[in-house]
Amino acid sequence: MKSNKSIIDKLTALWALNESGLGGFLHVFNTPFTGLIVGGVSILLISLIAFYAENKWQAIIKALLIVLIIKMAVSPYSPFGAYVAVSFQALFGAFLFSNFSWKGATLIILGIVTFLESALQKLLILTIVYGEGLWKAINMYGVWVQEKLNFISETSTSSVLVTTYLVVYGICGILAGLFIKSIINIISNKKETDFYIEPDSPGSEKKPRTTSFKSKIIWVWLITVAVIVLAFTFFGGDLLGWKKGIYIMLRSFLILMLWYLIIGPLLLKLIRKYLNKKESQYKEDITNAMDLFPYFIQIISFTWQETKHLKGYTRFKYFIANSISNCIHFKMSSE
Repeated sequence: MKSNKSIIDKLTALWALNESGLGGFLHVFNTPFTGLIVGGVSILLISLIAFYAENKWQAIIKALLIVLIIKMAVSPYSPFGAYVAVSFQALFGAFLFSNFSWKGATLIILGIVTFLESALQKLLILTIVYGEGLWKAINMYGVWVQEKLNFISETSTSSVLVTTYLVVYGICGILAGLFIKSIINIISNKKETDFYIEPDSPGSEKKPRTTSFKSKIIWVWLITVAVIVLAFTFFGGDLLGWKKGIYIMLRSFLILMLWYLIIGPLLLKLIRKYLNKKESQYKEDITNAMDLFPYFIQIISFTWQETKHLKGYTRFKYFIANSISNCIHFKMSSE
């Protein structure tokens, strides 16, 4: 169990690097599939922690607290939803692995449910910010396009888009579950050999600027509002028109201001207050995890070059598997 503890500690550090490094980077640039990319890596690492842990619930919950504390310190610009998503992934994963056997079905259920949670969270936020008017505007554009194509359907455009969006995330969840199963098989069947590296000088990584995140939020809001206002102005008729569009613009602006100035900071303050209490309890684990970051970055870079003889999906699969395997078995050359 001693070796497994070391492996779990390194997997926790990898999870923290994914959330605070890759996750923070993608949140700054507001990429559309952040939930799929970061969430997929997270549930892979959660699954591996459960694979190596004897007490799966305890190991995953402890790892979650360490990851959240590091995320809070390293990536403070991450939105509140990111904390909700990673907590849901961990809690649902801990529940599944504590109560069900290690089979492909468990991993597929974990992938589907966590990915759908990410998708539904985004749809819920859109509905809260823009209200029913967003979906009405989308339906107006849909009717206009159908008239141009001489094709009229009774199904609303918003229903088609939402259904397609959820189906895509659900299918990605299934694929993620199957992918995780193949990665665990590769790692578990791989000969456990120590991976030695020479330490690089840490501190070369740069933090993205928080202003980039704020400007992205503003641009996304402006574009969305412009789409809604134009829809009501040109396609809304006398009952709706530009006044309805302006109303939605003002409503969304007030809700965003309320969220970013009052509700969001308050919720994050409560989370940080709780995590600060836990920080002293896991201080050594947090320090050890963050000390591993420069080595993990070096290992991942080396593994990418090591797999360059492979192509396409095969390279991606073995790059992920070999990166994790090298990270959990690495030692410094002085050891």
